[in-house]
Amino acid sequence: MQSPDVAAFYDARTGSIQYVVSDPQTRKCAIIDPVLDFDEKSGSTATTNADAIIGHIEKHGLSVEWILDTHPHADHFSAAHYLKAKTGARTAIGEHVRQVQKIWGDIYNWPDFACNGSQWDRLFKHDEIFPLGNLDVRVMHSPGHTLASVTYIIGNAAFIHDTLFMPDSGSARADFPGGSALDLWQSIQAILSLPDETRLFTGHDYCPGGREALWESTVTEQKSSNPQISGKSRDHFVALREARVWRQG
Repeated sequence: MQSPDVAAFYDARTGSIQYVVSDPQTRKCAIIDPVLDFDEKSGSTATTNADAIIGHIEKHGLSVEWILDTHPHADHFSAAHYLKAKTGARTAIGEHVRQVQKIWGDIYNWPDFACNGSQWDRLFKHDEIFPLGNLDVRVMHSPGHTLASVTYIIGNAAFIHDTLFMPDSGSARADFPGGSALDLWQSIQAILSLPDETRLFTGHDYCPGGREALWESTVTEQKSSNPQISGKSRDHFVALREARVWRQG
């Protein structure tokens, strides 16, 4: 199985992990879920996170082909458009983002908002495959946290956004408009059907108990150690998520 190089960038303010995943042979890379810095008190933005990613890419002689969002983020802005201007790379997200845009356009009574996904260069379908250098990237629709969530499977690595956190932290909330605990369970089962040694890269870590930030696990570790899914039934999980219980010891 192909093994991409993965570099992670942790944003402590939002607990977000951003990724640069690259083909070791061609040095082509994709940026996944970049964060645009935002100060709530002043309303100002900055590009500290995005510039650190650019610095890494320049240092390692990488060429950016894609800037990928796994889903629309509720807790931070995306730096995708800033990075597109800097690198010329294409931006992309799953095609169901249009449904999310429609939901939020109605909630905010914003009839002029373009709910067609035109803010990205490409909208991926479920099971679509596209190249990253000599690597193949498969897009898997993973709804539950949001309607639009997708997983990017690149060789032996899967970027699972907020579907699963680290094994000690359970799974993401499913109570946003368009979210579904049942869909989240089904998406988790699809991820756990990948080969046991698959590296799983999560989208957030909140350092439970004060430990250092972590972001990489495996299918085996999630199956055996995640208290929300290990030995648990679908009905148990759905009840847990609908009650918004974050972890169960």
